[in-house]
Amino acid sequence: MMGAIILLHRWLGIAFCLLFAMWFASGIVMHFVPFPSMTETERFGGLAPVERTQAVVVVADAIAASRITDATRVRLIQRSDGPVYVVSGPSHVRAVHASDGADASVEFPDVALAIAQGYARQRGLNAANATIVARADYDQWSVPNGFDRHRPLFRVALGDAAGTELYVSSRTGEIVLDTIRSERRWNWAGSVLHWIYPTVLRSNWSMWDQVVSTLSLVALISAVLGAVLGIIRIRIRGGLISSPYRGWHALHHIIGLVSTAFVLTWIFSGWLSMDHGRLFSRGQLTPTEAAATNAVPDWRAAPSLDQQSLPSSVREVEWFAFNGCVFRRDRTGLNSQTLTGAGEPARDRQMAFLDEQDVLSLTTRLAAGCGAASVVADNDDYPARSIVPGTPVYRVRCGDLWFDIDGADGSVLQRLDASRRAYRWFYSALHTLDFPALMAHPRLRDVLIVGLCALGLVFSVTGIVIGWRRLRATFVT
Repeated sequence: MMGAIILLHRWLGIAFCLLFAMWFASGIVMHFVPFPSMTETERFGGLAPVERTQAVVVVADAIAASRITDATRVRLIQRSDGPVYVVSGPSHVRAVHASDGADASVEFPDVALAIAQGYARQRGLNAANATIVARADYDQWSVPNGFDRHRPLFRVALGDAAGTELYVSSRTGEIVLDTIRSERRWNWAGSVLHWIYPTVLRSNWSMWDQVVSTLSLVALISAVLGAVLGIIRIRIRGGLISSPYRGWHALHHIIGLVSTAFVLTWIFSGWLSMDHGRLFSRGQLTPTEAAATNAVPDWRAAPSLDQQSLPSSVREVEWFAFNGCVFRRDRTGLNSQTLTGAGEPARDRQMAFLDEQDVLSLTTRLAAGCGAASVVADNDDYPARSIVPGTPVYRVRCGDLWFDIDGADGSVLQRLDASRRAYRWFYSALHTLDFPALMAHPRLRDVLIVGLCALGLVFSVTGIVIGWRRLRATFVT
């Protein structure tokens, strides 16, 4: 048995020592420079005030024109070519012009360029030298599945000092992603390496999932074998722990013992990042719950633009279905909005956010035994935050099943059963150290993450040296 452990650890270590070093080094980069994404601040900051006089098509007619029969959300935004309705269903999204209901998808580069320039001006970016770079389904920064509903994407380079590039959805004409040069460069050494994220592989989600999951599992097995071997080989001399090895082997042994707990939990939690429902629940609504949450309302009852005055500064108007009712959300600022309800029990109501009773009336349709809704605190063990700053997120506990509902737009942010709550600790807490106590002290968390990953990197380097010497001795001499 010992011989088998030694043999497996030796050759798995040789095969994976570079991968371990890459994961630890890129993990440090990722902590400070995450994968490019569009924040709500960036998205909303690029929206122009809606020109109400051009929006003459009512919501129900816009949905009919979009031909999305299961629409649950409709947004009115201003583009460079006029206001458009963006109609969304569970799996489809489409834009129609608010002036006549005509298709508003973006087919031509000049339209995409004008939209990108208008967005850039709203954000104060220099778009004088903007050009269309590409129109493609995938590139390195647009491979996540969340962009599938918007492909193909127009990529527009602004030509500014920061090297800003904007991605325009061909389906809706919205800016769905922005990147800058420094962000892209750091991510080649961060997320692309860490997630094994080359476009050719990641564009095929199933293949990427299998490759990374398998590599992570084998790496975990290698680490476990090393931990077992390292503990067995401990020697006690003069009351102190020592190693029977010399040179690089001794260094590898001692550093491995010091970093065993971190290396094992980090590799294990990294493997769990690829779980995708294999061991733990995915936190998604069941089909029955989704049917109740996304029930198609009577859109003819949607509060239209002529039923109340529309602020001249409104940048986005959204209609969404919630608990069988339709709400209209007028957003005049990143953290300022007004909700108007239509239909029982929401008729003739105006508010800033949904309240506890609104949320509870929905969740009682999703599960039995629901208690009162409570607001999720910022330092909660299971954090959930709205994209609208200052908006309450309500948590309703229905026995062992919890639902977190965004008070801004009624979306279900989390579905937490016992399995998903356990996953939060086994994956997120162990891999990113987002324990509430550490999140309250970000500098300390930074030091711990960098220090532990650096320790893991040094440990991996000793394995690389040992592995290289073994290969030379085996195949060169």
